[in-house]
Amino acid sequence: MKKLLFQFDTDSHPASFDIVVAHDGGADHVIPYAGVTPQSVGPLVEGTMFTRPPKEKRFTAIFIGGSDLQAGQRLLDAVRKKFFADFRVSVMLDSNGSNTTAAAGIAKMVGSVPVRGKKAVVLAGTGPVGQRAAALLAREGAEVVLTSRSLERARKACEEMKARFGVTITPVEAINNNARGEVIKGAQIVFSAGAAGVQLLEERHWAGLPDLEVLADANATPPLGIEGVDMMDRGTIRHGKICWGAIGFGTLKLALHRACIARLFERNDLILDAEEIYAIAREMA
Repeated sequence: MKKLLFQFDTDSHPASFDIVVAHDGGADHVIPYAGVTPQSVGPLVEGTMFTRPPKEKRFTAIFIGGSDLQAGQRLLDAVRKKFFADFRVSVMLDSNGSNTTAAAGIAKMVGSVPVRGKKAVVLAGTGPVGQRAAALLAREGAEVVLTSRSLERARKACEEMKARFGVTITPVEAINNNARGEVIKGAQIVFSAGAAGVQLLEERHWAGLPDLEVLADANATPPLGIEGVDMMDRGTIRHGKICWGAIGFGTLKLALHRACIARLFERNDLILDAEEIYAIAREMA
């Protein structure tokens, strides 16, 4: 029986990255659909769940992607509402790589230092990866601050995470590197989640901070998000701090993505969202 993965993408073009990793994760065929919405997804879901007998439904699965995390979350909700009894297939949500990237980065940080009760700052955290990283850190017991150049966007992101995860995250406006340098003072944990090629901290902002224990930078496009952290860092000690670069924990991200795809075909009732993907990352890390 062929393993079929239906890729529902909320953008106008399905992500080629997700198609490649899906094949590497064990899918025999990936069937991509673009511009999928909660209003249009119904017939597509029905096609996945009514076509194979119960014992063979596990060979059909759904992957939800796209650049908009909230759109992906709404699409996941719409897909789940179509399921009933044993008429269901396994589903994975990873809009813009948010769940796998954040899960891999936070798993590496949590494996490096205890985080419960410590202050964690997620820089430029209103994007998909930043939101998931902040939520995962908060679920681990950290006191999380999320920065943005816009306080309104930061507040909105924090409200969405409270509604989704039940966690409290503090929004802070930080319009430039110096402002972000002030925010991280007294923090033990810093996760940089800014756009590719955008520097958020200079080395002088963090190198001498006595409380800072671990940093991770999700940006692999120069200039990196945190100056002084190398994209290849894998728990490298710099200025007395543990550093993780985008490629350093990206190896786990790719392995995690592939492992999650493989698990979709083990049963027909698996839902892989942030919590489930993070649990797998902790096992692998």
